[in-house]
Amino acid sequence: MQYKQALVRHLQDNISIYVFTIVLFVMGIIFGAVIVNSLPYDAKNDLYHYLNQFFTEMNKGAIAAPNTMLGESFSHSLQYLGFIWILGLSIIGLPIVFILLFIKGIVVGFTVGFLVNQMGLHGFWLALVSVFPQNLMIIPTFIIVSTASVAFSLRIIRQLLMKSRKEPLFPQFTRYAGVMFGILAIAFVVALYEAYLSPVLIKGVVG
Repeated sequence: MQYKQALVRHLQDNISIYVFTIVLFVMGIIFGAVIVNSLPYDAKNDLYHYLNQFFTEMNKGAIAAPNTMLGESFSHSLQYLGFIWILGLSIIGLPIVFILLFIKGIVVGFTVGFLVNQMGLHGFWLALVSVFPQNLMIIPTFIIVSTASVAFSLRIIRQLLMKSRKEPLFPQFTRYAGVMFGILAIAFVVALYEAYLSPVLIKGVVG
C-alpha cells in the first residue's frame, strides 16, 4: 500500500516532466524514421549489406555465445542508464539527459524504419521480434530514469535557490538510488531476452 501511494505521489509530482520526456522520445523516433528516407542510396546499400552479413553469420551460428551477449547487453544498458542517473546528481547534466533520451529515440526510430524501408513486410516482422519486445520493457526504463534524473536535478537547483527552510536531500537521494536499482533489474531481464530468446526468433524469421 505504501509503495502504491509513493508511486501515485511520484506521478503526480512529476507528471509534467513525464509528458515532456515522452514527447521528446517520440520526436526522436520520428526523427530517426525520417533520417532513413533521407539517407543516400549508397549508404542504404552499405547498411543493408552489413545487415545481411550479420544474418548470414547468425544462421551459421557464428555470433557470440548467449552468455557473452548477456554480459554485453546488460553492460551497455548499465552504462547508458547509469550515466543518465549520474547526470541527475548535477545541475549541468540536465540538458545532456534530454539529449541522450532524444538520441535513444532516434536509434529506435532509425532501426525500425530501416528494416521496414529495406525489407518491407519481412522487415516489419523482423522488427517485431528483434526490436519491439525488449523495447517495450527498456523504453519505459529510459523514460523513468530520465524523469527521475531531471526531477532530482531540479530539486538540487531549488535547494540552492531557496533561502528559507530547506528539505534534507539524503532521503530524496535514497529514493532516487532505489529507482535505479529497480530499473537495472528490468534491464537485466531485457538482456536475458536479447541474449537467449531474440536470436532464436530472428533465425525463425530470417531463415
